[in-house]
Amino acid sequence: MYINITDNKEAGNKGSSGGLVNYLEKENRTEALKHSELWFNGNRQNVEAYEVRRELDGNNAKLGRNEAKFFLINISPSQKELEHLKRSVGDADMKNVLKAYTEKVMDEYAKNFRRPGINSNKDLLWFGKVEHNRYYNHKDAAVKDGSKKRGEKKNGNQMHIQVIVSRRDITNKIKLSPMNSSKGRNTEHSKKMGQFNRMAFKQCGEKLFDEQFSFERNLKDTLAHANILKNGTLLQREQLDILNEASRNNHLNRSLVNELALGVADGIFSSFGHMLRSTGKTIGEFLEVLMEPAFIPDIGSDTIEEAEKKRRKKARQKGQGMQR
Repeated sequence: MYINITDNKEAGNKGSSGGLVNYLEKENRTEALKHSELWFNGNRQNVEAYEVRRELDGNNAKLGRNEAKFFLINISPSQKELEHLKRSVGDADMKNVLKAYTEKVMDEYAKNFRRPGINSNKDLLWFGKVEHNRYYNHKDAAVKDGSKKRGEKKNGNQMHIQVIVSRRDITNKIKLSPMNSSKGRNTEHSKKMGQFNRMAFKQCGEKLFDEQFSFERNLKDTLAHANILKNGTLLQREQLDILNEASRNNHLNRSLVNELALGVADGIFSSFGHMLRSTGKTIGEFLEVLMEPAFIPDIGSDTIEEAEKKRRKKARQKGQGMQR
């Protein structure tokens, strides 16, 4: 699940929302849709574009000329997630369940500010729009290598949701900025602006999807896995390697592996032993499972024996490194 809060510059969000609203109406203008896709929020499913602009532009009391007036949130399920939804609810209901999911994502957006009176999507002024297509841009590898052209449609099911949310709450009194990343370190600033952890918000969206739609997510498809590979320390990447091994061979429950990966991403484990003890297992028990012989068909016994020796040696080396 890809959830992103678009950077201020890209959203052009210091003036009227009209330009962005008009841009997000593009499929209604260019695609042969049976019915125009109307906007929605926690109260209505049939909001017209002019209403979206009017409501957002009228909800920016006391915001300065150079302050953001709204933010754009992109909620994009992966191909695997969309295929799972299709199998679960069918083509006809996919749009509706994604809309319902979006409402819950906006609940998490509200809660993430940790501000009194901001508890759910009902406390926000926001509007969502279903889009059916994605297009190649200059950042895509296929455009760079010349196999696709910029602006060309991407193949497959590309359904996703775009949400515009006001900088002000529904009462037009409280400023709410998801770009504030103090995470509580600056107490006074957090009281005034609300503390917002964008990574925690994205994690909530992923977990919410898995729980709501009974989606069994592979470790390599988690945000935690991607975050560790991109930003993790050497220790975190080593811990992730062990979890990948456990996931590949089903040595630990998949949901437990994913939960441990979240802890690794947050840096809460001082060692692999520390991480493993949180599950009630010992390093010895875990390594014993890792060293269990694997069935390898159509390979000579000598080859199997040699492979098993290498496997045991590798496991011992990992165990020694983890205990240091």
